[in-house]
Amino acid sequence: MATFTIVDRDGSKKEITAADGESLMEAVLDNDVDIEAACEGSLACATCHLVLDQETYDKLGEPSEDETDMLDLAFGLTATSRLSCQIKVSPELDGATITVPEE
Repeated sequence: MATFTIVDRDGSKKEITAADGESLMEAVLDNDVDIEAACEGSLACATCHLVLDQETYDKLGEPSEDETDMLDLAFGLTATSRLSCQIKVSPELDGATITVPEE
């Protein structure tokens, strides 16, 4: 289990607890966070794009080449952007602050 904070587009914060192994995308969607996730986690779009805090990004390591290619299509891309469908909930997410980028 990991508990992390999501900062939504309007600046509101929501604390989420999710089970290890679940995708970050599933966890945020299950908690009514406003992301589209149009391809439902098949790595065919960038609509589940989230921005991680630097410490968490460093813990998770680099995204795959396929994820990087999709991230190139994301609006509001940052140095710590990731696709939430490609991140599994793990202890590394515990205490993280994750931001939903502006549309």
